[in-house]
Amino acid sequence: MSSLVETPFKLTLEETLCSAAVTLCLLKLAKIGTPVLSVAEICFTPQYGFTASASSEQCGPRFVRITDIKGGFINWDTVPFCECADPSSYELEAGDIIIARSGSVGKSFLISSVPETAVFASYMIRLRAKPNFTPLYIYWCLQSQQFWQQIMETQRGSAMKNINGKMLSSLKFPMPSQEIQDVIADFLSSFRAQLRRREPIQFLPYLPSFLSEEQQIVARIEELAARIEEARGLRREIHEHYDALCRSILADTSDGVPTLILMRELVKLRELDITVSPEEVYWFAGVYSFGKGLFRGQHKRGTEFSYNRLTRLKTGNFVYPKLMAWEGAFAIVPPECDGLVVSPEFPVFEIDQQRVLPETLEVYFHIPSVWLAVSGASTGTNVRRRRLNPADFLASEIPLPPMKTQKRLREVKAKLDQINKLQAETSAELDALLPSILDKAFKGDL
Repeated sequence: MSSLVETPFKLTLEETLCSAAVTLCLLKLAKIGTPVLSVAEICFTPQYGFTASASSEQCGPRFVRITDIKGGFINWDTVPFCECADPSSYELEAGDIIIARSGSVGKSFLISSVPETAVFASYMIRLRAKPNFTPLYIYWCLQSQQFWQQIMETQRGSAMKNINGKMLSSLKFPMPSQEIQDVIADFLSSFRAQLRRREPIQFLPYLPSFLSEEQQIVARIEELAARIEEARGLRREIHEHYDALCRSILADTSDGVPTLILMRELVKLRELDITVSPEEVYWFAGVYSFGKGLFRGQHKRGTEFSYNRLTRLKTGNFVYPKLMAWEGAFAIVPPECDGLVVSPEFPVFEIDQQRVLPETLEVYFHIPSVWLAVSGASTGTNVRRRRLNPADFLASEIPLPPMKTQKRLREVKAKLDQINKLQAETSAELDALLPSILDKAFKGDL
């Protein structure tokens, strides 16, 4: 089997591991010569859902949409209703498989029970198994890499925008006896249940002897994935300690008590210094929310936007977007973003470093309570609609620590930033590790 297929939506760790488990089982079934049947042979004709408007009023049957399926479950109490004079043609039954044909294209869900009359929405397709075929086994086939590989092949390499009944009917999977279907489906469901408990896999139902090697590989993959998640957890924990340490230094009074100072005494609003030329290309910067810093955005020709003036960023400037300040979109310009530009919607400030260091502002404006205070949440204004204009920002106050404390913060933060950089470099390696492990498993190299 070739490398992992990229799905139209991001799989969770649980979904990735379950997909790996069923993929390994299907690979072995195909290898030992298990009959391969199409969906058209194992299911009745795929059916499209009912077209209607959802209503909170009890005007008819429940109306299941793909958005009503969260975390692999349906909360029937929150599913809306719809007007449907004859629901029998679209009525859901236990064992039905519904598949999204738009949005999260190809995402499927097995209906385990239906507490009251319910129909499914038109942007989903229903599969219903024929006798002697296990719905749960078919559902698991739809989670496999074999499913995604066949779907992508029908799209001829283009980005998948939709899926239809004809496409589904043509898909083929190894189809053992119903007894073996039941055993494999039970194994996979038990595997998923243990993953959801977020505990090490302790016991799983035994697979037939010809799948014993696959059972061991699944356990090994889960163990490796758990270690990767543990490493990610440690990375997150270090980030939390990083923030806590910087804030504790900022609040330390051993060098003197912080003094409330108006921002206008510490920073100066920069003028827009670029006149836009229609044919010139400009590299824009953006600011992440939640204090996550500045990033390089898109490059645009002067004819592609309506602003006549821009501001060119300089290392050490302070910047924020007027509309997203309430969400912590404050940043100090790092060296790698020097020379990028921002629109007039991003006020840019020179910092008086004789009085306040950039690191002090960076740490202070990384505190969630500060975002709300500065953006006017305390006034009762709708924060999402409130724009933080420069005049209001400059009129806000900051508890400014003595310069001795600020310099100590700078020294510690410089070391912590080095650690953060190393973590960022290993992050990509961690993200690529599990797909690499799965690739090897599918190719029999694990």
